[in-house]
Formats: sequence, structure tokens, C-alpha cells
Amino acid sequence: MKFLYSDTQDYVDPDYDFLNDRSAPGRERYWDDLYAHELMTPAPYDGLLLSMSAIRQAVGVASSKVRYSTSEEQRLLRIGARKFLRYEGPQYKDSMLMGDCGAFAYVEHERPAYSPSEVVEFYLDAGFTHGVSPDHIIFDCDTDNPPASAVDANVIERYSITQKNAEEFLRLVQLEGNEFEPMGAVQGWSPQSMAQAAKSLEKMGYRYLAIGGLVPLKVDVIHQVLYAVRAAIKPSTSIHLLGFAKADHIHEFVQHDITSFDSTSPLIRAFKDAKRNYYVESPHGGLDYYAAIRIPQAIENARLVQGIKRGIFSAEDLQRREQLALKTLRAYDKNQAREEDALDAVLDYQRFLTLGDDKITDDDRARELAKSRVQIARTLRDQPWKRCRCDVCSSVGVEVIIFRASNRNKRRGFHNLGVYHQHVQRTLSNAK
Repeated sequence: MKFLYSDTQDYVDPDYDFLNDRSAPGRERYWDDLYAHELMTPAPYDGLLLSMSAIRQAVGVASSKVRYSTSEEQRLLRIGARKFLRYEGPQYKDSMLMGDCGAFAYVEHERPAYSPSEVVEFYLDAGFTHGVSPDHIIFDCDTDNPPASAVDANVIERYSITQKNAEEFLRLVQLEGNEFEPMGAVQGWSPQSMAQAAKSLEKMGYRYLAIGGLVPLKVDVIHQVLYAVRAAIKPSTSIHLLGFAKADHIHEFVQHDITSFDSTSPLIRAFKDAKRNYYVESPHGGLDYYAAIRIPQAIENARLVQGIKRGIFSAEDLQRREQLALKTLRAYDKNQAREEDALDAVLDYQRFLTLGDDKITDDDRARELAKSRVQIARTLRDQPWKRCRCDVCSSVGVEVIIFRASNRNKRRGFHNLGVYHQHVQRTLSNAK
């Protein structure tokens, strides 16, 4: 089972100055920065996934979050995705480089944003090893397995579009000489309809299926989908899980003979989860988590800037407390300050995050700070960054646990990817 990371131009400045919070003069984004597989050895994933909607603006889909400029898209298609991502060399020659359409970008539209012919051309130009047919997401998954006659016409239309696109997509891939492995997108409104879709795709000629629409589903529902799909197709047919948001439960899914899956969860949690920001291997198996220590930049954080504008506190005083929190935390890391002093300095600064929000009551502020104290105290007491031997933690030390701007937060995300990748490998080893 291969773990793929869905990249959205995630890289960091290897020479970032953490003490002064700045990059070197003349630093050029992308050209001077490093991807996770360049910063860490071994690479923290088995392959990369790129979504077409993150690279190319779809016509009529203004809401699409395109991550690439026009010149970057053109360069990627001119030199190929592998070279663009600097994912070359003998160590990556057998690694998957997968493309999909990024169907979330056009989920509210009547039809997919890209035609099968446009998608095939894009995949060929990018030089992907695998490519998913253009699908149309169906979010509903009724475990009562209602017949098509009892389902909303819009859902049936999405099912039909996904199937027809897959048929045309496969025909075009074969005409081009099968230069990449075509993956048939599976969508459905129930476990049985997804099983039927999978069986239909297999009959078309697909040997690798990509199951979509899983993001909002609960773990038990995903199990039901996979039981149904596996029962309907050949044991030799490969399965990929698209956007597998339940990545922490991957050990439960080994039984379904999953070939590959993609997830951004380990990196995203580094800066979007309330308390599970830093991954560690649990001595009891599985994963454990720590809360990162939030010391945001005083004059850049939206909540703090709002408090300054409203005159609740001054920028000068806030910056002084910010620097004291950073200084005391770093001193504690070097055994030059007590844990209690670091905790007090951090919380003294953190309380201003709640003061800047007039929608929070005093009781809510007190509860939020009490919760933060417990989480931060555990992180400080255990000092997990000192136990980790990954390239990130070994290089930047305590900075990796500080919740503060992109260069720290993404590094923590890279660390998480590495720990998670090891977890997947260990899970597979234990299942043998």
C-alpha cells in the first residue's frame, strides 16, 4: 500500500533565519526552497499527486483555488511534473506520480470543468505515471442502498457523467499508446452503486480504480463501500482511495487490499488542527499527538492586529511579550529556564489572542486558556522534538514545535508526513 501526498506547492526556505524571522535577501520562492523529499531522507511519502484544478484555472469556475501561476503551469507541462517537482533521480524512478482533476473545485457545477480529451492531454504533457478519469463528486452515501429510481436525478446524472467520461477517457488513453496507467474514477450514492460503478469500469478495461467521494464519510461507511467494491471486482484489480481524510485509521483498511491512497491530513494538521499538530509514534502502536506552542507574530496575526486597532493593547507591549515567550521557550529547550517559566511566558502572550475578539466572553476566555495550559504543559514536559531524529527536528530543534508562520508550520507538517509514512510501513509489516 503506497502513501501519496497531494502537493500544492509545499516547500520551505532551507536557510530561514528563525531568530530574526526572515529569509535571506534575494531568496527566490521555489528556486531556493525545498520540497519535503529534498529536505528529508528518506522521502516522507511513496509518491505525489497533482490535481489539475490546482494548476489550471477551469473555465467558468472562479472559486477554483489555483496554486500555480500561468508561467509555472507552462513550465511544468514543458519539462514534465517530475522535473518540476525535483522528484527525479534513481531513488524516485519507481515512485508514483499521479494526476487527478481535483473535482472539489467544480463540485457545485452541473458538469466537470475539464473534458476527457483535455485531461488526457494534460496528463501526457505532465508525464504522470498514473491518471484518474474526470469524475463528478457524489457526496451522499446511503447505506440502505436505495435503487436508482429512488435517488435524486442530479445524483444519477453525476453517476452517469462519471461513467461516460471514464469510457471516453480510457479510449483516448489507449489511442495514445497507454503512456500512463489509466485509473477509473468510482462515484456512487451507496455502497452497492459504487460497487456497480467499479464493476462497470472493470468491464471497460480498467485495472486500477480510484474511489472518490470518501472525504465526508465516516469510517464504518467507508468500510461498507470497500466491502461492496471488493466483492464486485477481481482480486487483481487495484484500488486507490482519493483524498483519504481518515488517514489515522489506515491500519483498519489493510484488509481491503488497498494498493494506494493519498492524503494531505498529516501536513494540514500541523497548522489547522486545534491540538494534534505534531505526530509521534506511540509506544503502544499507532500514532500519538502533541499540541504545537502558539506564538504568532504580533503585528501579522489577524486577532492581535484587530486588538491593536481597537486600542485594547499596544503593539509595543505585545511585541515585548511575544519576544519574551520566544526567548523563554528557547532557554527552556537549552535547560536554561524552568518549564513553569516557559509555560507562563507563552500563556501570558496567548491570552491576548482572546482579548482581541469581542465575541468571546470572559468565561470562554478562561476555559480556552485553561485548556491551552494543559496542552502546552504536556508538550513542554515531554519535549517530543528532542526525541525525534528526522531531518527536520534534528535541524531546527524547538522551532518545529512553535506554531508560527509558514516556515515553521510546514516543517512540522513535513515531520508529520515522515512519521505517518513510517506508520504506514509499520502497519503493512505487522499485517504480513
